[in-house]
Amino acid sequence: QSLKEMIKFAVLKDHCNNQDQVRLDNTLRNEGPNQSSGRKCTFMNSPSRFQIRGALNAIRSLIPATSEGKPKAVVTHSSGNHGQALTYAAKLEGIPAYIVVPQTAPNCKKLAIQAYGASIVYSEHSDESRENVTKRVMEETEGIMIHPNQEPAVIAGQGTIALEVLNQVPLVDAVVVPVGGGGMVAGIAITVKALRPSVKVYAAEPLNADDCYQSKLKGELTPNPYPPETIADGVKPSIGVNTWPIIRDLVDDVFTVTEDEIKYATQLVWERMKLLIEPTAGVGVAAVLSQHFQTISPEVKNICIVLSGGNVDLASLTWVKQDEKSGPSQSDSV
Repeated sequence: QSLKEMIKFAVLKDHCNNQDQVRLDNTLRNEGPNQSSGRKCTFMNSPSRFQIRGALNAIRSLIPATSEGKPKAVVTHSSGNHGQALTYAAKLEGIPAYIVVPQTAPNCKKLAIQAYGASIVYSEHSDESRENVTKRVMEETEGIMIHPNQEPAVIAGQGTIALEVLNQVPLVDAVVVPVGGGGMVAGIAITVKALRPSVKVYAAEPLNADDCYQSKLKGELTPNPYPPETIADGVKPSIGVNTWPIIRDLVDDVFTVTEDEIKYATQLVWERMKLLIEPTAGVGVAAVLSQHFQTISPEVKNICIVLSGGNVDLASLTWVKQDEKSGPSQSDSV
């Protein structure tokens, strides 16, 4: 059985098993931002509950598989969102959690992880440092690793987002999802293509962290060659060996956006929609606002954008300027 088939089955199983802890997310309908193109946007908004789907599914899948009972600990590396979710899910099951966090992660994410009861271990910003520190913590705690985006149970949990999109917005033509490691867009793509193959799935990522775009362009996994510098910290990781084949085969296109476009889109959502999203969530909005997005088929009219993060470090918003806003500029698509 292929990984895709396993995840597709697990999506439905997870949706039934985890409804006691995961409330259905609400979609917000809006006539913008592409009114001039005749397109309508729907925003799938519940950042605090997106990541819990994958984390809770992964935690619960561990318990019956462990003959000696619950694992001694769970370990992961995360810039904050998956770390918070895993900590919360582990706490529900009475399992200690250890989260490896880059020192550069926003303070609000670090504080939230600690508030949920996890032990934080800091690493340098590079993937190599995070992996080395994670291995050391696993050895010291005898903990089990739950990867933030390559673990199939996490991918399946994220795929339940698509079930709700298709249920709540039956006329949807496309779903736009920010991509970092690729767990969320992979889960959504598997579910959408299994249940409604005609619906497009688009990935969106910063131009400064365009490994997904480069991988699709070259037809092979092409990780970021160095730690990317982007305001969208939640999508800094590269796609991996499990998510790449899914993205390669099922994601219809990848759009990249500049830092200015991300800032503009994030502020637009704050001011027009009154939603406190983080720049990572603004990546999808920026993609839909971009000039290159206007080149997609005019038949794609009803678009759902997943707003996938709400952790904003308000004290560090030095990039917000009251007297100046730069509008959308040029971006790329595969």
